[in-house]
Formats: sequence, structure tokens, C-alpha cells
Amino acid sequence: MKGLLDYIAGNSVFHKMNPVTKLFFAFVICVCCFVSSNVYFLLALLALDVITGFLCGIQKRTFTLLKGLIKISVFLFIIQVLCIRTGNVIYEYKFLKITDSGVLNAFRLVMRLSCATLPLALMLSVTKLGDLSNALVEKLGIPFKYAFTMTTAIRFIPVFASEMAGIMEAQTSRGIELDTKNPFKKVALILPLCAPLLVSSVRKTQSLAIAADLRGFKFRKKGSCLKNYNYKLCDFICFFFSVILIAATLLLLLMY
Repeated sequence: MKGLLDYIAGNSVFHKMNPVTKLFFAFVICVCCFVSSNVYFLLALLALDVITGFLCGIQKRTFTLLKGLIKISVFLFIIQVLCIRTGNVIYEYKFLKITDSGVLNAFRLVMRLSCATLPLALMLSVTKLGDLSNALVEKLGIPFKYAFTMTTAIRFIPVFASEMAGIMEAQTSRGIELDTKNPFKKVALILPLCAPLLVSSVRKTQSLAIAADLRGFKFRKKGSCLKNYNYKLCDFICFFFSVILIAATLLLLLMY
């Protein structure tokens, strides 16, 4: 997760959109992938995610995210195939039974995981978190403390990942073999490292709270932001495309 949510500067059409529009577009794709069970439609949504990454000008990060999702998807796919025993048997050996229903449901699961994760990560890559919180307050009327809490939680994900990497390197330098291939042994070694990470997290949140109070966090209101987040033509086009996507999802749901 380290560096995968950092803002990437650029001049693409998605960089110029209103942060609320980008968030709405990502939310629509996530909802559509969970509402629809059509495999071909899920594949089309995944292709849309990849095309969005190219339009954002962040092809490298798009494929990096896909690579990470594939690793997780393979594990989940195997678990689902082995656990679901309903349907027609494709392969059976002793206690092992693979059915067509298990394969289909497993494929839907991994597709939904990929389709729901990619758009939000891509939209965060082309949106400054400060602009996102300010736009949520200005356009949606969300209280600033809630918008700030959400964006701060997102901002701290790579920070905590970096902290965890530093703790693991420190333990490795002390002779602890954290790179073992045994997953159970690795979990047993990593779990004790959560305590120093928790202590570090509490310290950072306390420092952040003090810094926010010194900057007048409690007095922040809707009109405190000097920057205006107006909707442009590209925002309306994106809204229109999102409505078409929702209509297509509902149409497929009624047909099948």
C-alpha cells in the first residue's frame, strides 16, 4: 500500500474534474459491480477501470494495483473453489471436489474485488486529499470534521505502511527471519509487531490533534475555504456517463 495512494500530478481530464464528480464516478462503478452478476459485464467494468487509468495518465500505477489484486484474487479464488460444493462436479479426488458453481462464484468474487478496488484507488491518485475534503464540505454540505477525518484516515494508510516496513526492517536486523515462506509462522512473527505500530500511531494522532487545534480546526466552516470547486463540462459528461452505467446495470438485472 506504500505509495499507491499518493497524489500524482498531471493535466488529464480526470485531474481537472471536481473531486465530488470523481468520487461519484468511483462509487457508481463499485455499486454496479456488486449489483450485477453478469460475468461479461464485470469484465467490461474491469476494462473500464483500466481505460480510466490510461485516461488519468497513471498507467504504471494501474498495472501495479492490478498485479497486487491478482495475488489476492488467486488466494480467494482457491478458497472459494474448495469451499463451494454445490453444482455439477468438474473434478473430484478423495476429499477434493471442484464444481462449476464454485468456479463461477469464485470468478465473480475476484472480479468484484478488482472492479470495486481499482476505481477508488485511481481517483485518489489524481485527487489531492485537501481538495477532496474541501469539495465535500462545499458541494455536499458535509461537516468539515467528518470530511477531514475521512481524508486523514486515507492519508495515514501509506504512513502506517511505511512505519510497519521500518519496524520489520529493525526486527530483521536483530536476526528475526520475517521472510519465511510458511504463512502461519509469518503471521505469528508479524502479530507482535502490531504493538509498536499501535504506539507509533497513537503518537502521530496526538501530534495531529494538537497541530489541528493550533490551526483553528474547531472554527472551520463551509465558507472558510478560499478555493471554489465549480462543475465543468467534463464533470457533466462524467455524470451523464455514470447515469448510463447505472441504467445498463439495472437493465441487465431485469433481463437476467
